[in-house]
Amino acid sequence: MPRTLTLLGLESSCDDTAAAVVQRDETGVANVLSNVVVGQNDLHKAFGGVVPEIAARAHAEKIDHCVENALHKAGVTLDDVDAIAVTAGPGLIGGVMSGVMCAKGLAAATRKPLIGVNHLAGHALTPRLTDDPAYPYLMLLVSGGHCQFLIARGPTDFSRIGGTIDDAPGEAFDKTARLLGLAQPGGPAVQNEADLGDPKRFRFPRPMLDREGCDMSFSGLKTAVLRARNDVMVDQKIRIQDVRDLCAGFQSAVVDVLAEKTRRALTLYLAEAPEFPALAVAGGVAANTAIRAKLESVCAEMNITFTAPPLALCTDNAAMIAYAGLELFEAGQRDGMDLVARPRWPLDSASAPMLGSGKKGAKA
Repeated sequence: MPRTLTLLGLESSCDDTAAAVVQRDETGVANVLSNVVVGQNDLHKAFGGVVPEIAARAHAEKIDHCVENALHKAGVTLDDVDAIAVTAGPGLIGGVMSGVMCAKGLAAATRKPLIGVNHLAGHALTPRLTDDPAYPYLMLLVSGGHCQFLIARGPTDFSRIGGTIDDAPGEAFDKTARLLGLAQPGGPAVQNEADLGDPKRFRFPRPMLDREGCDMSFSGLKTAVLRARNDVMVDQKIRIQDVRDLCAGFQSAVVDVLAEKTRRALTLYLAEAPEFPALAVAGGVAANTAIRAKLESVCAEMNITFTAPPLALCTDNAAMIAYAGLELFEAGQRDGMDLVARPRWPLDSASAPMLGSGKKGAKA
């Protein structure tokens, strides 16, 4: 007989410390009972980016408080939790270790099952939490460190059909923001200025549109922004309207590249004749409204269902980890106290690494 299933999730892969409780009820519907996120922007803003050592220390200080707060907001105790899910990678290793060690302690103390979750799978499965697309669906995972097209066939079955060969879009947004003296994180800052700019004033390149396939590149686009910025600077200063127009031109180029590569990825995905074709978009950059609107338009043109999580579930959070843990728990996954934190952990281990690999394995 169906019963409720309650998962506690922990996330600490970058600069957000998070804990959440997700519950699947007797009817099979998953609900977010709580989702607590403590950011670190104030700790890193003076450095122009995330400092791993500072992030790890902050995670260690905050994660137990996040867990306590998440349980309180959900109206449950650890006794009510069926399993504990935690991001075990990929990410900044100090932060990932903080979460894994906390989860191990909770699991050992309560004798609850422990489930290690791939952070990327958390993003990739979030649309299942919010809109429940049927497998297989096409996933565009677009975040600060990753950009991949994946065909999601199950909670552990992902086939990558394209991705970025260098900077991810989120990284390009962050670097562009730094070039223009804008605040971090760069995505929201660039979008805010782009909304007030002229996207046609600066015609930036659309990298790799002249090449077949679904792979992308954004490093050269950032360099083009640098050169355009230098051309309009006077006495080492830049006018605010120039900043806005540069942001608008940069964002327009990113949107165009993602739209065209999505069309190609959808064509490959549709060749498999899915019964209920759908494109799901998740990750921090999926919070960009211009990108969302363009991808939704592409799906309308191709008669494909478009789904994207609410903005709060696009950036790093623990609700996605708890839900991914729920699907893995139902699939029979259980991890022991030998669960390790992994700085690198590709979702599709069968494909060649997009960004190369080293002693610790493939990056993505």
